[in-house]
Amino acid sequence: MFVQGRMLRDAGIGAVLVVAVGAAATVYASPVQVPAYVTAAMNDPARAADHVNDERRRMADVLVLTGIKPGDSVLELVPGGGYWTRAFSGIVGATGRVYTMWPERMQNFAPVHALLTKSLHNWRRLALTPHYANVTPMVQPAAEPWVPHAVDVVFTADNYHDLHQPYMGPLDMLAFDKRIYAALKPGGVYVIVDHEAAVGSNEMIDVNFLHRIDPALVRREVESAGFVFDGESRALKNSKDPLDVSIFDPSIRGHTSQFMFRFRKPRR
Repeated sequence: MFVQGRMLRDAGIGAVLVVAVGAAATVYASPVQVPAYVTAAMNDPARAADHVNDERRRMADVLVLTGIKPGDSVLELVPGGGYWTRAFSGIVGATGRVYTMWPERMQNFAPVHALLTKSLHNWRRLALTPHYANVTPMVQPAAEPWVPHAVDVVFTADNYHDLHQPYMGPLDMLAFDKRIYAALKPGGVYVIVDHEAAVGSNEMIDVNFLHRIDPALVRREVESAGFVFDGESRALKNSKDPLDVSIFDPSIRGHTSQFMFRFRKPRR
């Protein structure tokens, strides 16, 4: 269970929120100020099984970074088994909507990948649960993410690197990020959480074998689509992660160093 005000730190991991202000940046040390509706969503009994992972995954820091609030609409890309979906659903409430999108090629690849198979099963089961009636499941071509109306937040955790893998297309990432831009309301935010690779490392090795991605590459891609870098949280940074081993390596699994970036679509 999350306790408001607790310092979210452990050995080698520091929790810091950095919010861009023009060309400068304001740095906020954890603990973050957690709205009551976020705490309530995290403590929803329907997601009791998720609580064991909330501190490790820094759920409070991530949710505060997204800025999701009651009544919002959210597009979650590659929702896995629904860990984040359940929290988003609780926050946006009956007047909000959570659209969850699995790329077609990833779904087709699932039968030969046990983890994907399990995630898809859990995602489909969640979508049929009355408690999550505000969740809309979608399977779409990865190159054509789409929502029926503009959303407040687009979110993806630990899967942006997958979009770079050859079996996904290959995907034109500039075109993809431009479609995400188009899916957002003016002023809406695009939040990306992913496993960190060393800056300047080999992209194909990172995404295909290590399942990581260079944070600098992500910033270049997203900003090229018209987004403005709007802040980051360093709550998932882990100085003990060498950044050059697979995220599935037993020495680091579950404790990789991750970046959390927030980008904003300018108001015009």
